[in-house]
Amino acid sequence: MAKQRRKYEAAFKQEAVRLVREGPRPVAEVARDLGIHVNTLHTWVRELPTAERVAPVQRTHRNAADEKLRRLERELRRVTEERDILKKAVAFFASERK
Repeated sequence: MAKQRRKYEAAFKQEAVRLVREGPRPVAEVARDLGIHVNTLHTWVRELPTAERVAPVQRTHRNAADEKLRRLERELRRVTEERDILKKAVAFFASERK
């Protein structure tokens, strides 16, 4: 007896792909948590741009606290990179002096 194919809503597919692209977890873990086969999720990730044009997902508005947190995290990354560059420059010039 042949197995019937499961059909998934477009919103479910898009949310699964969003979890893969925006989250730190690997595809296999997301697929396991959602109860779908890993190859199915890989296919959705490849096909998302096409599917997104057909049935866009309604995104909720982020509240002000979330936006502020994201802005501060971006600023922290930038400042940390600048600090690391300056540390390397100081070490470089200090080693040249000797």
